[in-house]
Amino acid sequence: MKREAIESLKKWKNKKDRKPLIIQGARQVGKTWLMKEFGRLEFKQTAYFNFEVTKELHSIFANGFQTQKIINSLNIFCGFNIESNNTLIIFDEIQNCPEAINALKYFQEDSPEYAIMAAGSLLGVAIHQGSSFPVGKVEFMTLYPLNFHEFLLALNKQDLLQLLENADEAMIKILSNQFIELLKSYYFIGGMPEVVKSFSIEKNYREAREIQNGIIRSYENDFSKHAPINQVPRIRLVWQSIVAQLAKENSKFVYNLLRTGARAKDFEMALEWLKDAGLIHKVIRVSKPGLPIASYADWSDFKIYFNDIGLLCAMAELNEDILLKEEQLFTEFKGIISEQFVLQHLVNKNYKVYYWNPENARSEIDFLIQKNNQIIPIEVKSSENLTSKSLKVYQEKFNPEISIRTSLSYYKKQDKLENIPLYGFLNWLN
Repeated sequence: MKREAIESLKKWKNKKDRKPLIIQGARQVGKTWLMKEFGRLEFKQTAYFNFEVTKELHSIFANGFQTQKIINSLNIFCGFNIESNNTLIIFDEIQNCPEAINALKYFQEDSPEYAIMAAGSLLGVAIHQGSSFPVGKVEFMTLYPLNFHEFLLALNKQDLLQLLENADEAMIKILSNQFIELLKSYYFIGGMPEVVKSFSIEKNYREAREIQNGIIRSYENDFSKHAPINQVPRIRLVWQSIVAQLAKENSKFVYNLLRTGARAKDFEMALEWLKDAGLIHKVIRVSKPGLPIASYADWSDFKIYFNDIGLLCAMAELNEDILLKEEQLFTEFKGIISEQFVLQHLVNKNYKVYYWNPENARSEIDFLIQKNNQIIPIEVKSSENLTSKSLKVYQEKFNPEISIRTSLSYYKKQDKLENIPLYGFLNWLN
């Protein structure tokens, strides 16, 4: 399996002022595999340490932060000498040992020659709960589920991916049915590595769904294991409401769907826990597409999406029969699955994503991003239906330099409006 993140890790490795790297991301998005694969490709040897499995490791960091002393102790655990010029040090599930997190500061200050990566399934939660953290002494990278291009590579569709990357519109148009079929598969399978690997070998949608359901259960088990006990019932209510929230005519998050009389302050911590755990994405409303866009954000008004499109389909209990009904798949929940696809790829490329909805009006632009000092509206359309009153309202009101509509239709540019095929959306972002 190939991950685009490997190229980012190569750049990190070759930095003159390299700092320890912390990889964040939800459980089972492939953080451990990525670190080990990078060690295999780029280093002579990899020293891997898991703070959840090997509790004895904690004692190494309990008596101070002399980096050479720590290295000497780690040598004993890994069974070979860690050498700064050819060894990748991996600290996995590091959130289980706050002292090890703090030690990263001293490696950056006293022993920057060592290449150190750290990761943890709930590291985002640990960081935001006030754990001792070496601010300014580490770098961050977030790993997400496989994107559509990585999915194509996993299915050995390099030839089709090459057409997208070369923007060969003529051939893309001829082969559009193949791209749509692959897009349908991605909608159902999603990008969780274990699910993609199984599907690439077996081509069995039911087996893939069983794995997805197992991932969902592991997430739900984490609620009771790792979240504050008083927040667990609220986290479950939020988690179980997401499909219903998205299926509404207006997908703005509504607290009354959780329980009658629910208030924002009662569920703020539950929402933040799910976000910090990497399980949901929050898209905040803006009242005006001005620069900087964050200054116009209304943080009390937002939509939430899952971290993976395949898990959305699993939570919605959409079975494989829907793949045979092309129109139904792309229009299910009023096209919300396509919205999830677009949002997931915007986040994958590290865009901060907002949406526009004026007060007391029915118009809504699905997503807004800031790109090259432009605020770009992105309208997601189901199938080939390109009618969009909201986008017309937005264009008349704000006259943007460029507007994006993404759908199943072919690429087309009309004045300041570009239609991007959904299967080519990631290429446009690149």
